Amino acid sequence: MPLTPLDIHNKEFSRKLRGYDEDEVNEFLDHIMKDFEAMIRENKEMQNHNKLLQEKLDHFANIEETLSKTIIVAQEAADEVKHNAKKEAQLILKEAEKNADRIVNDALAKSRRISIEVEELRKQASIYRARFRTLVEAQLDLLSHDGWDQLEQVEVKELV
Repeated sequence: MPLTPLDIHNKEFSRKLRGYDEDEVNEFLDHIMKDFEAMIRENKEMQNHNKLLQEKLDHFANIEETLSKTIIVAQEAADEVKHNAKKEAQLILKEAEKNADRIVNDALAKSRRISIEVEELRKQASIYRARFRTLVEAQLDLLSHDGWDQLEQVEVKELV
């Protein structure tokens, strides 16, 4: 069991002839007691200060651990966002390529249809021109025959 200042103060020594000077021993014991009390107080203050520093250290260690975990979580979240963004970009690119292919294929099909329609219209125009030419030539042929001259004379005579 540790020695206390009260133990020092209450300590009594047995008396002998030719022993130590009692006043001097008491004075020395008082001095030891005061120093011992001061050391106990200082030790208690140091323990309290040490406890406070340990609490602060624990607090900062806790903050450091929390920050470390937060940084790891943030890094993982950033990696996940980056990964998701890459996936989404690839999906958008694939979709755009599909749409581009579809648009090109639609345009080619439309171009083919229009080309076929133009060719059909050219054929119809050619047929129409040939028929019209035949009709006009037939009408010109009728106009150039002598039958019209006789018809004109008959009509004039009947009117007169």
